Amino acid sequence: MKKNNIIKIFAPYVMLLCVVLITMYIFNRNNVVIHELNYNEFITNLTGEAVKELEVTPKSSESVYLLSGKLEDYKKNESFKLIVPYTDSVIEKILTEANTQQLEVKVNKDPGSISWISIVLEFIPILLIGGLSFYLIRVMLSSGKGGTLDFGRSRAKLNQDGGKTTFKDVAGLNEEKEEVKELIDFLKSPKKFQKLGARIPKGVLLVGPPGTGKTLLAKAVAGEAKVPFYYISGSDFVELFVGVGASRVRDMFKQAKQTAPCLIFIDEIDAVGRQRGTGLGGGHDEREQTLNQLLTEMDGFGANEGIIIIAATNRPDVLDPALLRPGRFDRQVTVNLPDVKEREAILNVHAKGKILSEDVKLNHIAQRTPGYSGADLENLLNEAALLAVRRNKESISMDEIDEASDRVLMGPAKVSRKVTEFEKRVVSYHESGHAVLGIELPNGDEVHKITIIPRGMAGGYTQMLPKEERTMIMTKDELLQKITCYLGGRVSEELFIGEISTGASDDFKRATHIARSMVTEYGMSDLGPMQLEHRSGEVFLGRDYTNTNRNYSDTVALEIDKEIRKIIDECYQKAKDILTKNKELVEILANTVSEKETITKEEIEEIVKEYKSSNKSKKSKNIEE
Repeated sequence: MKKNNIIKIFAPYVMLLCVVLITMYIFNRNNVVIHELNYNEFITNLTGEAVKELEVTPKSSESVYLLSGKLEDYKKNESFKLIVPYTDSVIEKILTEANTQQLEVKVNKDPGSISWISIVLEFIPILLIGGLSFYLIRVMLSSGKGGTLDFGRSRAKLNQDGGKTTFKDVAGLNEEKEEVKELIDFLKSPKKFQKLGARIPKGVLLVGPPGTGKTLLAKAVAGEAKVPFYYISGSDFVELFVGVGASRVRDMFKQAKQTAPCLIFIDEIDAVGRQRGTGLGGGHDEREQTLNQLLTEMDGFGANEGIIIIAATNRPDVLDPALLRPGRFDRQVTVNLPDVKEREAILNVHAKGKILSEDVKLNHIAQRTPGYSGADLENLLNEAALLAVRRNKESISMDEIDEASDRVLMGPAKVSRKVTEFEKRVVSYHESGHAVLGIELPNGDEVHKITIIPRGMAGGYTQMLPKEERTMIMTKDELLQKITCYLGGRVSEELFIGEISTGASDDFKRATHIARSMVTEYGMSDLGPMQLEHRSGEVFLGRDYTNTNRNYSDTVALEIDKEIRKIIDECYQKAKDILTKNKELVEILANTVSEKETITKEEIEEIVKEYKSSNKSKKSKNIEE
């Protein structure tokens, strides 16, 4: 910690302690009771040996003696004082009587005129209290320090050189980098654009799922441009008091103009940029005022030349339309989940500094992690490293990678949970049913792992990954086969256990969701190519109070339910036919996973290969006979 910071932290406390001590001193001094005695009363007490303390102070400037002390019946905070004429006979009489009684008398020197020291001591408490008050007010109102009274100041933090992050630190996102490179070129050489009359986008909105690297990309833009970089969260604008957020927006742009050209990065802009006039019972006045000020600063009467705003959100659907129009956020850059090549590049970045075993192939990990974001991949390797440390290993092996993948997807294994033999048998057949359908269906997903070790809320799971990674479209047949795979667990329980369990509830939820989307959104039913419902991502209670977006009558609702039932029933029957036909394979897989608890892709492929070869030989024997 720097010396200046230590002084700033402890100085107020030291000053406060001094003020407290001085206040206590003044308070105690004011509590002293001083009795005014006349000369006769004093002499009477002196001769009666009632005086226990006596102090004599000559004051030649006033031609008097000041006598002070205590009597025997005085309390601790009581004393007396009196003034006697400045003559030798009077003071000699007093001193003689005191000597007779063996009373110690303290005789002070003549102070003469008023001492400057006493004047300074009188003013020290006032100076200290005034100084402390001035210091505290200055701290509260200090610029950019977030003081108690510093409501209207911007909370944006400034990085003068743009930061150390560059495009080299951002793996993948090649198209996204190209989109934002124009901003860097403009910040470095604006005349090149101005020569042809081109106007650089005033704002770029980064849109995408959480963890895909939106904030990292904004940092890289600032690092590449090497310009001042302000960063702030959308929630930092909104305060308890109305008008504070708008004041902070004004102050942020005022600071940015002084350092232009520069970048402003607003993270989670949906916290302040949501549509106005929404919500049950009206809008949020403070947030809407803040949004209005932001709209005005970005493109209003005032010009903000050289200021480029980059914002990030994963909820573009809730943003106000005025914020997304040309002239404000001119460009939207979608930062999607990485594909297999981008995942491999991301893994290479995060693998730096980690000791990996020879059996760890990052390209294999990339193939096994579709749907993972960059943050998920970083977390995967970090979890694997932590597991390796716990196991006292010198490097990270594929065992730790597999376990970390399971932990990220389903949570830690419940090793200590007691599982009965019946539960183990039910889960084994349930997961084997999913696996066999994935193996037998032509467009089914590839089975990578079957485990019956409880994780999270699941008693076990079958890891199935697509044979080909696609993100754009899915055919009707592929969707139907997905539903069939989801229903395989319940069908297997019914065929091989003779009972049905609650373990298929999540499977039904997913299967029903796909079936309903096929009928109401994708037009894949006898109702025809019509969109009867659309997904609503609204979070405003007033706009989406009933959480439904129905564009049909009750009669059509009945038809929708019939179509969904028809799809589910057909897929259920198809799953039953396939598992009945492959009963022996289900039995083999169930027995193997029950014994080993976890079987991998290679073991599954070996079991299927032996099963098919034995079936082939049986068929050939039957033909010969």
